[in-house]
Amino acid sequence: MNDTNPTVWVTLQATDAPKLIDFYVETFGLVVAARYGEGETVHHAQLNWPEGRGGLMLGSHRPGSEYTREPGTMGAYVVTTDPDALYARVTARGAEVVRPLAETDYGSREFTVSDPEGNLWSFGTYPGEPAP
Repeated sequence: MNDTNPTVWVTLQATDAPKLIDFYVETFGLVVAARYGEGETVHHAQLNWPEGRGGLMLGSHRPGSEYTREPGTMGAYVVTTDPDALYARVTARGAEVVRPLAETDYGSREFTVSDPEGNLWSFGTYPGEPAP
């Protein structure tokens, strides 16, 4: 296994995958690593988080397929080293704030926004607890 590639991925399906990909790139700063499809249909896209080893895989919603997710039902937490700068970026680009930037009782500085399809994205400094 390559130590630089993520091994856990967030996945979702979108009503308008091309528009959502553009939102993630412009608003969150994700980087498109791959995109396959035809016209407005995205069969598979991979977007990487530039601050670490996480990523997102998404495609156009395909009701009735063997692996289908309802658009707008995903939630994710992404670790960032600079939540203040990211919050300024996403709010300047008009992301809908669900929970404003604040300190938490568990020591994180974080916020939550909704993307254009209703998926919830939390960004913060909490890296998780070390494995036992």
